[in-house]
Amino acid sequence: MNIELRQLRYFVAVAEERHFGRAALRLHMTQPPLSQAIQALEANLGTSLFARTKRSVALTPAGQALLPEAQRLLQQAATLPDLARRAASGESGLLTLSFVSTADYSILPPLLRAFREAYPLVQIDLQEATSDLQLAQLMEGRIDAGLLIPPLPDKAKLALEYQPVLAEPLILAAPSGLKALRTKKGKIALSDLADMPLIIFPRRISPGFHDTILGCFRAAGVTPHIGQEAIQMQTIVGLVSAGMGIALVPQSVSNLQRPGVDYRELQDQTPLVETGLAWRRDNVSPVLQAFLELLRKK
Repeated sequence: MNIELRQLRYFVAVAEERHFGRAALRLHMTQPPLSQAIQALEANLGTSLFARTKRSVALTPAGQALLPEAQRLLQQAATLPDLARRAASGESGLLTLSFVSTADYSILPPLLRAFREAYPLVQIDLQEATSDLQLAQLMEGRIDAGLLIPPLPDKAKLALEYQPVLAEPLILAAPSGLKALRTKKGKIALSDLADMPLIIFPRRISPGFHDTILGCFRAAGVTPHIGQEAIQMQTIVGLVSAGMGIALVPQSVSNLQRPGVDYRELQDQTPLVETGLAWRRDNVSPVLQAFLELLRKK
């Protein structure tokens, strides 16, 4: 069965006008070809759509059932050019974005708000994932982009683009009530907490972040004892709250307020921890391009 939109448009015009002559005028055509088109549609459907007399045209039960569906299809067809234009310009579509847990306390919320305001028709599929998992997802083409902590492995650099988004210092997260915190206000030195176990990401999850944290201790002349490892920032902070040890976290994590956790700036010189966006250079959809343009304006 091959029903054309043109036939449906003719059918709707006759059904709404209840008159072939008025429908022909509305369609800017003569009546004979209109009648022929309706007859061809009826033959295609295998049923009459109109009960005709010399004075009137009425819809048959089949015509009454077809009318609302034909009107709906014509309305949908009328939106197709605009739908295609929006998709081509990145105004609609799907963006799949992964993010490390630290981004949830810093750049992710304002970035998503700005993007949704600018592109309300885009559907955003979010998933929290560690940097190593994001790199695998990107290499396999399963996500559009990922907010992760560098560096990128050499193999990934061949396929991925990367843009820094945020750089922030590390701060201390420590259990409330520690003597060192009670006796010293303001910034604190890592050497004051040398006897506390360290809670840290496993190195395989984020080698750069892991090495940066241990480098801070080495620079302070402290050899930390790793007491616990956890892959989620909220888990690390939760373990600190439980008194299991201390952690060095990006400054924005202090937005995660937990009872039993004190955040302090460090006296020791600490490098900045970077978070950036990575994406495949050979798979930039219009939606991703729109996201990148908004990100570069921030």
